Amino acid sequence: MQQQGVCSGLSALMVGMRGRTAIAGLAAVIAFGAAGEALAQAAAAPAPVTSNGPDAQAPTVPAAAPSAGGEAVGLELNKLEPVSNGCRAYLVVNNKSGRTYTALKLDLVMFQTDGVIGRRFALDLAPVKSGKTSVKLFDLDGVKCDEVGSLLINDIMDCKAGAGEEAGCLERLTVASRTKAQLSK
Repeated sequence: MQQQGVCSGLSALMVGMRGRTAIAGLAAVIAFGAAGEALAQAAAAPAPVTSNGPDAQAPTVPAAAPSAGGEAVGLELNKLEPVSNGCRAYLVVNNKSGRTYTALKLDLVMFQTDGVIGRRFALDLAPVKSGKTSVKLFDLDGVKCDEVGSLLINDIMDCKAGAGEEAGCLERLTVASRTKAQLSK
């Protein structure tokens, strides 16, 4: 009976949605059940009208759905430090999940301050222990720190927890930076 109720609610929801919005709504219901149906309904609802006047309040943003497969792994570009042969980057890794990653290799792209790609490289963060915060260092040889505009996590090259491959690793990453160079995904 529960399944029939979700399906009839989904049918009513899909009537008001079109194209990609409908597909996203369906994916939310499949992934998160009743909670996904509520998210899909919120996404289908018209955006609230806001005022720019002096009494206007900042619009509220609905809370994001939990990432598929568990809690996030936070990556923070904490510091860029000049060294004799280039620039040393300090990356704080905060594994809030219940997984220990035996492999976590990032495909990183460094953009210069003018927006031009400076280089592309792989960065292996493993092992990343469950519930642990750690600091990983890497050197950008031949690059001055003030030439680093941003770092892009282009993709995940390898992601394993325990004995098997993990899906959704890029989605589970959260990124931040304490430097003038931004970290994004």
